[in-house]
Amino acid sequence: MKLRPLSEVASALGLSSEDVLPWGRDRAKVSLDALPRSRRQGRLVLVSAINPTPPGEGKTTMSVALAMGLRKRGRNAVAALRQPSLGPVFGVKGGGTGGGEASLEPAADINLHFTGDIHAITTAHNLLAALVDNALFHGSPVALESTRVRWRRALDMNDRFLRNVIVGLGGKAHGVPRETSFDITAASEVMAILALAENLKDLEARLGRIVVGQTPDGAPVRAADLFAAPSMVALLKDALMPNLVQTREGGPALVHAGPFGNIAHGCNSVLATRMALAYGDEVITEAGFGFDLGAEKFLDIKCRASGLWPRGVVLVVTLRALKHHGGTPSARLAEPDSEALRRGFEHLEKHLESVATFGLPAVVCVNRFPQDSEAELDELRAFTRARGVESAVCDGFSRGGEGSLELADRVLEMLDRTDAAPPRPRFLYTLEQSPEEKIRAIARTVYGADDVDFTPGARKDLETLRELGGATLPVCMAKTHLSLSDDPTKLGRPRGFTLTVREVRLSAGAGFLVALTGEILTMPGLPKEPAARRVVVHEDGRVTGLMQGE
Repeated sequence: MKLRPLSEVASALGLSSEDVLPWGRDRAKVSLDALPRSRRQGRLVLVSAINPTPPGEGKTTMSVALAMGLRKRGRNAVAALRQPSLGPVFGVKGGGTGGGEASLEPAADINLHFTGDIHAITTAHNLLAALVDNALFHGSPVALESTRVRWRRALDMNDRFLRNVIVGLGGKAHGVPRETSFDITAASEVMAILALAENLKDLEARLGRIVVGQTPDGAPVRAADLFAAPSMVALLKDALMPNLVQTREGGPALVHAGPFGNIAHGCNSVLATRMALAYGDEVITEAGFGFDLGAEKFLDIKCRASGLWPRGVVLVVTLRALKHHGGTPSARLAEPDSEALRRGFEHLEKHLESVATFGLPAVVCVNRFPQDSEAELDELRAFTRARGVESAVCDGFSRGGEGSLELADRVLEMLDRTDAAPPRPRFLYTLEQSPEEKIRAIARTVYGADDVDFTPGARKDLETLRELGGATLPVCMAKTHLSLSDDPTKLGRPRGFTLTVREVRLSAGAGFLVALTGEILTMPGLPKEPAARRVVVHEDGRVTGLMQGE
C-alpha cells in the first residue's frame, strides 16, 4: 500500500519541518523542542480491556480504530501507543501494531528494528551491567559485594535458557564468578525510566538513582556511584525522542517506549503522551493487558508521576473472551453460548467497578469478530445499558475508520460530558502508606482478593528496600494477565482467594517497587510453535507473517 508522505502527516498535526527528524522514509523522531511550542491541551482517552484469552482481544487494533474513527468525524485525533517488543513478535503474540485495516504503518518496520530505541535501551542496560562487573573485578570506584549485586543483563528476545546463568568463569583474570540472569528488555528498569523521563536531565537523574547492589556493609550502590549515568544518556539521547508514524488511513501516531504490562508498568512514554496532547484534539493511548494490570499502573504510576489524567476509559471486550471467562472451552469460543456469555458478564462487571473506583466514565468497545451473532451482541448491549454504561460495536479491523464511527461517537459523547468538570486524579493509595498496604489496596480493590500473603523471601525484600529508602514509592504489580487473580486458571470473577507476593524488587530510578506474584517470569520463553516460524521475506523485501492471521 502507498503511505502518505510523513512530512504531510507531521504538517497536518502542526509540527514544523524543524521538529521532525526523518529516520528513513516512513519513520521520524520528533524533537523535544516541539513540546513547549504548543499551548493546546487535548483530551486524553485511556483504552484498556477485560482479561484476554491467550491470543489477546485486539486492544491496540481498537485504539488505532478509534483514532481513525475520530478523524473521520473531523477531529484531530492522535494515537499515542507503545512500541512492540521482539520477544512477543517472534513468540506467542506476534506483532503489536494493530491489525487488518486498523493498523500502524510501516507495520513490519515498527515491529522489527523501528528507530533503534529498544536496541539503545538494551545497550545502555548492558553497559551498566559491564560497569557493575568491572567495579566488582577492580574493587573501585566503589566496593561491591558479589552476592548482593542486583543488576541483571537484558536482551530483547524470549530466551528461557538465560533465566539463570553463571558469569565470570575462566579464572581470576576473567572475572568474579557469580550467579545472575537476563531480563527481557521490555522488563528492564531502563525501559521504565525512558518511558517516565521528562527530559534529558530527568533521564540522567533517574538513571543515576538505579540501585545496582550493595557494599559489604549493606550500603546501597547506585549507578551514579559508578559514574554510569552520563554514558547511558549518550546511548539514549535519541531514543528519548518520540517516534512519529501513521495509521493505515494516514492519521498521526506517536509510538514510543514499550514496558511490558504484566511485568512492568505497560504504558507508552510520558513524553509521547505530552507531545500528542500538545498537538491533538483527542489522544488515544493504551495500557498493557487488562484494566487490572495496565490501567491500574497507568493511573497509579504514570499519572501520579506526570500529573496527567484521562477524561475517560474505553474498555475493550470480545464475545469470545466473555465466553472464555464464562467457561466455554477454547475449541468452542467461536460458537454461540449464551449461558457462558452471561456468566462472563460478571467478569466485565468487576472491571467496570474498578473503572468507577478511579472516578472515570467508561465506554465498552466490542471488537466484533466475524462469527459474533447479533443476538449475543444485543445481550451485551443490554447488560452495559442496565449499568449506565454505553457500548459500541467496532468493525475497525475489517473496515478501518468507517467501521469505527459508532465507537467514535460514543467516546465523543463521553468526553463532551466531562468538559464542564473533568475527572480529577483519584489514586488507590497514598505514597505514605506502607508497601504492604499499597499492595493490599490494589489486590482487594482491583483484583477482588480477600487478602495478600507475603512469602518469607518477599518479607525479607521489603525489609531491605526500606533500608534502601524505597518504602514511599508506588507499586508496580507483576501478575498474570489471564486472570484477575494470580492464578491464570481462575477465570471469571474469582472470589475468596489470597494473592501471594513472592518477591519485591526496588526500581529506584523508575520510581516504583515491583511486586512479583505467581509464576511471572521477567524473561519469557518461546512456545512450542513460535511466531518466528511463519515469517516470510519476499523477493521485493516485504516481510509478512509478523501479525496473527497474516
